[in-house]
Amino acid sequence: MKQDLKNIAVLTSGGDAPGMNACIRAVIRTGIYHGKNMFGVMQGYQGLIDNNIIPMDARSVSNILHMGGTILKTARCLAFKEEAGMELAFKNLQEKEIDGLVVIGGDGTFTGAKRFGEKYNINVIGVPGTIDNDLSGSDFTLGYDTAINTVIEAIDKIRDTADSHDRLFFIEVMGRDSGCIALRTAVASGAEAVLLPERETSLKELITKLKAGASTKKSSSIVIVSEGNKYGGAYDIAKSVKRKFTHYDTKVTILGHLQRGGSPSGFDRILGSRLGYAAVNALIAGESMQMVGLYGNAIKLTSLEDALNTHNYKLESDLLEMTHVLSI
Repeated sequence: MKQDLKNIAVLTSGGDAPGMNACIRAVIRTGIYHGKNMFGVMQGYQGLIDNNIIPMDARSVSNILHMGGTILKTARCLAFKEEAGMELAFKNLQEKEIDGLVVIGGDGTFTGAKRFGEKYNINVIGVPGTIDNDLSGSDFTLGYDTAINTVIEAIDKIRDTADSHDRLFFIEVMGRDSGCIALRTAVASGAEAVLLPERETSLKELITKLKAGASTKKSSSIVIVSEGNKYGGAYDIAKSVKRKFTHYDTKVTILGHLQRGGSPSGFDRILGSRLGYAAVNALIAGESMQMVGLYGNAIKLTSLEDALNTHNYKLESDLLEMTHVLSI
């Protein structure tokens, strides 16, 4: 059932991700196309509490498709977890007569949106924006593709120097609870091994694999370490493994927040545009407490509750197998 929404706001929350600006642009311009008054909330949920909510027009989002980060800024907001913070945020929305809200972010963002929407009956649509790709209901989240390309570019350069010096490199990538970046970049970069939060690989197995490579005269080895694996960071793992290999000069590279920045890939620009467009149309159609996602090559609505259910999320089994088969 269509809703007669008049004023729609958009915010970005949690960690920034390439493609957020493309999504903001699509939200603002789609809303304007449908005759809605559009607003941007600065610094996420903190902006709702501080009443930092600004009117936006079509020109407000000109020339931002190619930009990384988010023009609306983002912040982690502990105050929004408290009842008093939520109540103030709701009053500020009421003051501006905002009756629709698009939130772009990850699991923390959606958790806040779910509580807020349920308590105050706000019309809320979520857009998955996180490089970790760890939400159910969308094959890809905003920023994931760009982060993968950034990591692959870095690994390719590291491989050049690793080959030149017979080096064993441990490269740590982001993914506190998700091994998505690690798994895909391991396959794409030809890594010898990958350590993931979702699948235990013992240090004994890792050492056996690296020894097998050394015995066949591999000139270098790359091990991708997802930061959330059970053995700790890349430095800790490198120390445990180093004493077993006198053949290699062992090095560690932590890519860190390099993975969040940079101009979004073409894929993320299109994905952000599709999801922003779909989010506004979903609000106008009367949907709420839903996430818009890409499933196959179609837009799909998933409840915020299901999107947050990590049991529905799995790494691709064929990619897991390929990390063993193709790295011999």
